[in-house]
Amino acid sequence: SFQGSQGRAYLFNSVVNVGCGPAEERVLLTGLHAVADIFCECCKTTLGWKYEHAFESSQKYKEGKFIIELAHMIKENGWDHEDDCKNRQP
Repeated sequence: SFQGSQGRAYLFNSVVNVGCGPAEERVLLTGLHAVADIFCECCKTTLGWKYEHAFESSQKYKEGKFIIELAHMIKENGWDHEDDCKNRQP
């Protein structure tokens, strides 16, 4: 039931092969949060964000967890090279 900027999104406890940018405060649908964009270590595509801090007590359960947008989980045009992201897990 999570929503990203490009539609449906999923909350994960942990992720692999993902880098994390600097945290910044953003007002999301559920209030003010400190979040850091996360990106694929291979192709550098932004995938979603990590919740660093939730300012509302009802949202504290998200701290330290990751949102990945469904739009970034599926690569429709395939991969051309053996060393692309296809052999890595999200």
